[in-house]
Amino acid sequence: MDAKRDVKVVHVIVGLEVGGAELMLQRLLLTQRAQGAMAATVIALTRLGPVGQRLRDRGIEVIALGMRTPLGAPRAVWRLRGLLQRLHPDVVQTWMVHADLLGGLAARAAGLRAVIWGIRTTDFSINPLATRAVRWLCARLSSTLPHVIVCAAEASRRAHVQAGYDASRMLVIPNGFDASAWQPQPGLGEPLRREFGLAPGDLVVGCVGRFNVAKDQGNFIAAAAHVAAQRTDCRFVLVGRGMERGNAELMQWIEATGHAARFVLLGERTDVAACMAAMDIFVLPSRSEGFPNALGEAMAMALPCVATDVGDAAVLLAETGRIVPPRNPAALADAVLALATLPPTQRHQLGQAARERVLERFSLQQTCERFTALQRQVAAEAGRRTREAVA
Repeated sequence: MDAKRDVKVVHVIVGLEVGGAELMLQRLLLTQRAQGAMAATVIALTRLGPVGQRLRDRGIEVIALGMRTPLGAPRAVWRLRGLLQRLHPDVVQTWMVHADLLGGLAARAAGLRAVIWGIRTTDFSINPLATRAVRWLCARLSSTLPHVIVCAAEASRRAHVQAGYDASRMLVIPNGFDASAWQPQPGLGEPLRREFGLAPGDLVVGCVGRFNVAKDQGNFIAAAAHVAAQRTDCRFVLVGRGMERGNAELMQWIEATGHAARFVLLGERTDVAACMAAMDIFVLPSRSEGFPNALGEAMAMALPCVATDVGDAAVLLAETGRIVPPRNPAALADAVLALATLPPTQRHQLGQAARERVLERFSLQQTCERFTALQRQVAAEAGRRTREAVA
């Protein structure tokens, strides 16, 4: 293909609610659009969602197929095939296992071979049986349907090779973080601290993530109980979908700590940077991750961080924070207390080191450049193979 011509990419994803893959897709598309690098359309198999609406508001074409249950999958594949035939993209890029399968099948039915699969998870044990079955089928098809398979983390690549995926087609492109959007600003978190009754002397420990077994807020809350028993100045902030007092299961965990008044639940927010700025220590308590967005964003905000050793969290955080085993509240609490007892200047130094690591190793610009180069490469190679097959 002509290297100067825009590459047209159709991205296929299950839905566009707020989540790690969805936000990475949003960052990639908006950066590429600003650079004029790619022409893109997004197809959500289910509903539009807030991320889809943001993309539409920024002028990116988003199509929602409205699939409501797995029983609608055959119809969704048929409709997707028709859309791909009409749009005729140079590359079809799919995001996560269900979209990999359905998008890959639809692309092949439409006669398109330039398919990039996207993998982000590591721990299959927390997935429903149906999702594990889809992953098994993807493993069997991984040597034929996708041209290349992009993993967000080295841990994801290893886990999927062990699950039977074709290792020769896999590569790792880690998430990238926009240091201009995630940066410490004097006073940014103060309005939130005042609004939620956080005193100037409070040490605020927070986490960000939707209510989900993989994010393991139960681990965070159990660790917070240990910390609260030893530090009367600590308050605990939870941000994300489902982090609300109407969540009965969450409230049961919090009440069981005996320190319910020390918890602040902010729910899903659009001002996550300000929420992080209100924190003194960030915690990633997950039991499963690929390449954790929230941790990278907290690091870019120059927060000292504690993270469980899941996915590529240790690769991302390195020596700039504390890594502890997953599902171990005592270890998590000890790490938080270790940071809490440091002088504020030392916590600040750790946070600055974390930000510098993100800027040097995991910038959004670097990630977008790698995706753009890969999309151009896949389009060129698939086009050449098609010409050779015709000849």
